[in-house]
Amino acid sequence: MTDGIDPTVPPSGTGCVECDAAGGWWVHLRRCAQCGHVGCCDSSPSQHATAHFRETGHPVMASFEPGEEWFWDFAREVGLAGPPLAAPTSHPEDQPAPGPRGRVPADWQDHVH
Repeated sequence: MTDGIDPTVPPSGTGCVECDAAGGWWVHLRRCAQCGHVGCCDSSPSQHATAHFRETGHPVMASFEPGEEWFWDFAREVGLAGPPLAAPTSHPEDQPAPGPRGRVPADWQDHVH
């Protein structure tokens, strides 16, 4: 592992760990490149990816959206290139964004940051 990225660690699941536990929802998903924790983005109501960085100090998150391959370094506040991560590299393509299906309120746009 270098620079907060361990490419061998798989993601923690297919959705935000904390939102799933609480029955919540998210706009987009982010994956900790160090431990695999999947959290919701800063546009989401609960912003669990940033909370994970603050709680653990794990600095680098990767998009967990289909077709996106970017990384963000919270500590330096910069985007960066990173290695391929362990599969799967995104939530299932049939899972909507925002998601998950059945938990997103009709007025979801009123709840984003």
